[in-house]
Amino acid sequence: MRLGFLHQSTAQRRDLILNGSVVNTILFLSAPTLMLGLVQSLMPLMDGLFINNVAGTIVASAVTYSEPIVNMMSAFAQGLSVAAMAIIGQLNGRGSFAESKRTAVQIVVAGSLFGLLSAPLLFAAGAVISGAIDRRIAGDVFLYLSLYSFVLPMAFMESIYNGIKNAAGKPEAPFIRMVLMLVFKIAFNVVFIYVFRLGILGCVLSSFVSNVLITVWMFFELFVKADPDRLELRGFRFDPAIVRELARIGFPAMLTSFLLNLGFFLINTETQKYGPVVLNGQGIAGNITAVCFILPGAFGSAVTTMVSMQVGAGNGAKARASCLIGSLVSALTAVLVIAAVVPLSSRITTLFTRQVDVLAVADRALHIYTYSVVGFGICMTIQGAFIGLGRTKAPLLLGVLRIWFLRYLFILATERGLGFYAVFWGNLFSNYAAALISIALIMRVRWVSNLKLRASARAA
Repeated sequence: MRLGFLHQSTAQRRDLILNGSVVNTILFLSAPTLMLGLVQSLMPLMDGLFINNVAGTIVASAVTYSEPIVNMMSAFAQGLSVAAMAIIGQLNGRGSFAESKRTAVQIVVAGSLFGLLSAPLLFAAGAVISGAIDRRIAGDVFLYLSLYSFVLPMAFMESIYNGIKNAAGKPEAPFIRMVLMLVFKIAFNVVFIYVFRLGILGCVLSSFVSNVLITVWMFFELFVKADPDRLELRGFRFDPAIVRELARIGFPAMLTSFLLNLGFFLINTETQKYGPVVLNGQGIAGNITAVCFILPGAFGSAVTTMVSMQVGAGNGAKARASCLIGSLVSALTAVLVIAAVVPLSSRITTLFTRQVDVLAVADRALHIYTYSVVGFGICMTIQGAFIGLGRTKAPLLLGVLRIWFLRYLFILATERGLGFYAVFWGNLFSNYAAALISIALIMRVRWVSNLKLRASARAA
């Protein structure tokens, strides 16, 4: 792998993925994905540090409660990103680069429209939901959601950009984007939250300005920069065949993302009944364990890239090997994360707050959450393989099982005996149970494409 890998074309990356060692290639693709995961997890961590230490418990609780609602509105973006990885990845695997770029443009335009349509829905959701929750956080929840509707369309574009670049075997591009986003967020958190003390308004302003700058950068990367993979908007019109395939592949992923975050929202609704202290403690533990969950889960996108290209080229055995090796490396990464975080947990939580009652909740939640990362990593990696095959209904099934049946029902069934700790134990139980189910499902799969690519794409 030469030093100029950052400037490789999609064709060169395809050759690397199809003909290189499975172990070396998955580590090569996963390295920037792992770094992306680390940087991505630092985003809520840095936000949490500023919000908890400067804005206070009420604002922090409102942001924690609002996040799944924002993510529900982003479900369309997640679905289009997944469809991009599956369809564009297999087209690149076949060597159909012109068709790949044409499909990418269709996804970018569709995502932009969905983002604009989703913004007023988030505003309306804030008005409805804030009227039915603890009055101590209701005002801040409404303010956060209504203002974040201006950020949402740009967040759509970021998800789709990640999908397009990952499908081309270029995970370093999303990593660079996320590093820039982290730098901007920290800088603007200092300005709007620490210096001007704007509270919930400062949280949203930091996100808004950061996303504006990143969106300009992404547009330049995709449509302006001189590059063999540059996309063209000239003469654009929607292609019904591509739109139908996007809907067929993307809709299950959209539904998966929506239902997962609806589940998280309902879990937060159960938690907020115990008051802002418990919700804040859960939020602190969640911000910290974002690092723990993202690192082993980061191998999923690399496995998606490898599986999609390998099955596109007819290499089913290599696709299966990619899934197996990715799952093993993910599990090993999770074990290392547990060994690093658990001994330091009480010291980490004190970085966020000195409130004894909040710390008591955060410390216990952090311990339980951290031990569940092995199951989570395996489940996410196997879901990545299903997406690469174009079988996006399997991640939908696994997602619904993991959050709704294995976690939410567990919480409802044990809440009387465990209290709010049922939320934390439900996380542990659901992640390991979902991992076992995902292993059983992937062992029965045929390692061939499930996509209906047009004949011209196959012949290209």
